[in-house]
Amino acid sequence: MKSPFNNHPLPVEATFDYSLVLTYALPEIQLQGLIPAELKLDTHEGNAFVAVAMVQTKRLRPKGFPKFLGRDFFLIGYRIFVRYQTSEGKNRRGLFILRSETNKPQMKILGSLFTHYDYNTIDSKIEVNENSITVKSSTAKLDVHVETNPSEMELPTYGDGDPVFTDWKTARKFAGPLPFTFTRTDNTGEMLIIEGVRQHWKPKPVSVVKSEVGFLDSPQFIGHRLASAFLVENVDYSWKKGYVDKCP
Repeated sequence: MKSPFNNHPLPVEATFDYSLVLTYALPEIQLQGLIPAELKLDTHEGNAFVAVAMVQTKRLRPKGFPKFLGRDFFLIGYRIFVRYQTSEGKNRRGLFILRSETNKPQMKILGSLFTHYDYNTIDSKIEVNENSITVKSSTAKLDVHVETNPSEMELPTYGDGDPVFTDWKTARKFAGPLPFTFTRTDNTGEMLIIEGVRQHWKPKPVSVVKSEVGFLDSPQFIGHRLASAFLVENVDYSWKKGYVDKCP
């Protein structure tokens, strides 16, 4: 749904109960055609990356509004790690939006009015306990289960026994969310940029027991490899008012 207000006209804030991010690696050539020409893939050793972020928000509201006016939503975001050079020559590292999902029709309506995220409504069943998180959705064909306090922590490996990243420090660079989110607007030559602000953001690695993600079953993501999984809990997060940059 088009709206004259969907360039993120208001700053927004919320608390994240948790943000669980699974990062998948693919050859650069497979993702290049999914991003605007003005963006460049953010890569590591020939791989480009897609993040699947599952976030439980609390008290989501326009910045400065009382907390009791906020609403709770479960959100899923599918993003590509990218870089962008602004018209002023500043290099920005961030995420390009592929798809957004929510468990509440209200968020779909508000998202369509005030953002370009184009939310889809899904069902969700979430179980969170001391040692694990499970997220399921029949609509999104999603079934994810992670252990948050495993006895051993190793990077995901494959048939050849090699992980995508050599260590967790490198993997954390692709843990998301990054400071900036980019959306190519309908107007020729313009990029909408939304800056996120967070404090005490300390992602911890988690062990993935199951990771069925229906969105990645489409042909352009054939051969995707789980590269890492990180979790943050109980952090405040806000988004600044969006601004439009004239692409160089």
